[in-house]
Amino acid sequence: MPHAHIATFHATVAFATTLQLPTQLLPTLLLPIQSPPGKTYYTNRFRCLGSENNIPPNDPAWCHEAAPTYAMQCCENDFCNTERNFKSVLPPPEEFLPEEPLNAWVLVVIIFGATLFICLSVLLSYCFWQRRKRNSHGRTFPPDDSVCDPILNGNTIQDIIEMTTSGSGSAGLPLLVQRSIARQIQLCHAIGKGRFGEVWRGRWRGENVAVKIFSSREECSWFREAEIYQTVMLRHENILGFIAADNKDNGTWTQLWLVTDYHENGSLFDYLTTHTVDTKTMLNMALSIATGLAHLHMDIVGTRGKPAIAHRDLKSKNILVKTNLSCAIGDLGLAVRHVEKNDSVDIPSTHRVGTKRYMAPEVLDESMNAQHFDSYKRADVYAFGLILWEIARRCNIGMIYDEYQLPYFDVVQPDPSIEEMKKVVCIDKSRPIIPNRWHASDVLHGMAKVMKECWYPNPVARLTALRIKKTLANITVEDKVKN
Repeated sequence: MPHAHIATFHATVAFATTLQLPTQLLPTLLLPIQSPPGKTYYTNRFRCLGSENNIPPNDPAWCHEAAPTYAMQCCENDFCNTERNFKSVLPPPEEFLPEEPLNAWVLVVIIFGATLFICLSVLLSYCFWQRRKRNSHGRTFPPDDSVCDPILNGNTIQDIIEMTTSGSGSAGLPLLVQRSIARQIQLCHAIGKGRFGEVWRGRWRGENVAVKIFSSREECSWFREAEIYQTVMLRHENILGFIAADNKDNGTWTQLWLVTDYHENGSLFDYLTTHTVDTKTMLNMALSIATGLAHLHMDIVGTRGKPAIAHRDLKSKNILVKTNLSCAIGDLGLAVRHVEKNDSVDIPSTHRVGTKRYMAPEVLDESMNAQHFDSYKRADVYAFGLILWEIARRCNIGMIYDEYQLPYFDVVQPDPSIEEMKKVVCIDKSRPIIPNRWHASDVLHGMAKVMKECWYPNPVARLTALRIKKTLANITVEDKVKN
């Protein structure tokens, strides 16, 4: 047959391979070619093809095909392809060598790196989740909510309270206003902790507020305190200012918020622990507490009058010190109200009890008439007498003062039981000791006299809150005259 260009195919894998070729190509025999040690490669050779397959006729394009895994070359004789013809087109032998298996140390490094990466990813995810959890305390509210609300827009909390509580018979801010304010508060840091939960300092439009956060288990206490704070005509300069109540449910847990005024001096307990007071400040504190207590105990008769309220947990930790060093009574979660129409007592359905150290003798020995509202007022007066004693101890006269102590610190342990307090107060009839130095000062002597009239064993013999207020006011006047 006349000579024509023929094509061959070189497999680039060990041993023979086959190739799907046009039907005109007839595979013949496989010849070994030079290869790397331990490997054998073959060439596929084919017979001549007719010249009608040549495109273009003089130099067919398929005679110059090449790739990393095969090459094609043409010659003019039957079976003319040899190893020599392909030395210039075959890939180097190194490209056919299989990859070396991974070294054991390389494998260890890869596993260690992957494990470290996973751990870091988990840690970063956890940190991000915790940060979002903390930020969820400071709940954002849709901006258009406050922009569209003429009450909230551009007003301070005090302005809002004055706008919405002006006139007689107001019972606090409207519910939607409370919710709007509460949901715009950003929590800053915790400032206290108690049986109910935690107290945080928060910010609302640049103003400081106090946020009392109840756990879901204390829902009764939260509801009761919010209800008492919103009693008609309760707002008073010596009662902690109530702002809002709201609940927060993120699908996992529920938090109950009570938002009130923030006082940077903290509680009376905190202040007296770190500060002494002069006679003027002592009388100012005592008179402000007595004024607040008298307002609580007073009933205001009218169409929307205020019922009389007894605190039931009066102590230095539940009294806040304002910037002018006057005081405000807070924590009304245990308070009871007098129902005038049937002369009964509205008692909260909560498992909490008052602080044992401040319990009156009739409460400790259970001789108090729980259905008579005046009994609760008299128990408050007993606790107030103990608070006066705490303040008077820190009165600095001529650089002489006593260190701060809780009532009965010398006869009971830090967390006394009811039985211990009952023995000291009811059986032994002990009361806090009045230092001799107090008798040298007219002001301290007058304070000591009020204290003793507050903690009489017989509840009926104790002074009323209104009488105490007037007595302390007279001491203040006499002190000013002498000075």
